[in-house]
Amino acid sequence: MEFALFHEIPVARPWTPRAERDAYHAVIEQAVLAEQADFHSVWTVEHHFLEEFSHCSNPEVLYGAIAAKTSKLRIGYGVRLMPFPYNHPIRSAESAAVLDLISDGRVEFGTGRSSTRAELEGFGINPHHTRALWEEAIDVIVAAWTDDVLEWDSAQYQIPPRRVLPKPLQDPHPPLWGATSSPESHRIMGEKGMGLLSFTIGTPPEELKDRIDLYRDGLTRAKPVGKVVNGRAGTFTMVHVAPTREEARATAAESFEWYARHGTEAVASVSKWMRETGQASGTYAYGDALADLDTSFLTFDYLESTGACIVGDPDTCIETAKRYRAAGCDLLLCLMNPYKIPHAKVMQSLELMGKHVIPALRG
Repeated sequence: MEFALFHEIPVARPWTPRAERDAYHAVIEQAVLAEQADFHSVWTVEHHFLEEFSHCSNPEVLYGAIAAKTSKLRIGYGVRLMPFPYNHPIRSAESAAVLDLISDGRVEFGTGRSSTRAELEGFGINPHHTRALWEEAIDVIVAAWTDDVLEWDSAQYQIPPRRVLPKPLQDPHPPLWGATSSPESHRIMGEKGMGLLSFTIGTPPEELKDRIDLYRDGLTRAKPVGKVVNGRAGTFTMVHVAPTREEARATAAESFEWYARHGTEAVASVSKWMRETGQASGTYAYGDALADLDTSFLTFDYLESTGACIVGDPDTCIETAKRYRAAGCDLLLCLMNPYKIPHAKVMQSLELMGKHVIPALRG
C-alpha cells in the first residue's frame, strides 16, 4: 500500500490577514517533507465557497509551486471538477498537460462532479446533469490529450477542428481517477477503467472493503474511458501520528470530530436542497440517509474505535493502517489537517509516518 498526503486546506476562524497565506505555505512545506518521507503523492481538492472547510479553489497554481520544489512526488488532482461551468474540458486538458510537462510526468488526474449545494448552486449547475457532464468532459479531455486534432459536436460542446496544446508528457496520458461517495458508483468507476478515489467519511476499513470489492467487480467488465485501465483503489482517511497515543489524541480530537460532522453535512446538502425544491435526489440519492442523520454520533472516540481514522503512536497507526491494506486499498490518502491541527504537529506526524508507518506497510 502506498501513502499520499491529502489536503482540503481549511482555514479556521477567526481569520487573520495572513491566515490563508500561512495555510498555503504550510501545504507547500508539508509536501516537500512528504517527498522526503517517501510518500507516493500529494493531492488537493478543488472546492468553492466552503468557508473554513476548504479554501482550495484554484489548486493548479499550488501544484506548480509543489512541482518546482519536489522531484519525485506525484501530484494529484483530488479532484478536478468536470461539470461546466466549473471548468471547460479544454482548459482542464491544457492545465493538466502543462503540469505534467513541468513536473516531468508526475500528474495523477482525479475527476469528480461535485457534491455540495454551495458549489453547484453557486455556479448554476443542475445536479441532475452532473453525471452526464462528468462523463462527457472526461471523453473530451482524453481526446484533447491524444488526438492530433480535436473536433467535437454535442449538445454541450461545439468545438471545431483544433490542435489542443500542449500534450502531456505521460504516454498515452496521465492516469485517470474518479471520485465517489456512493457504493454503487464504486462499481461504475471500475466499469470505466478508472482509478477509484473513495471519499467516504467515517467509514471503517471493513466497510470500505465491501465498496472496493464492488470496484474490483466493475473492473472485470471495464471499458476504459482512457486509453489504458488504471486499476488502483484509493481511499482517504484522517491521519495523525505522534510519539504517544495521548499526544496524538489530544492534538487530533477536535479537528477530526469537526471534519467528520461538517463533511457529512456538506455531502447531505444536495439531498436537502432537492427536498426543499420538491425534486428527487437522482444520482445524489446516496445523500438522502445523511440528510436525516444526527451527526452527534461522529465523536472522536467513535472514529478512533472503528478505525474510521488513523491516530495514535506509530505502532497503533501501523496496526490500523494494516486494516486498510487488508480491505484492498492500494493508495491511502492521508488527510493530516482536517481543520486546525498546527503546522508543526503535521510536520511531526509526517516525519513519524516516513520513519515508522510507511516502511512497515510496504514490507
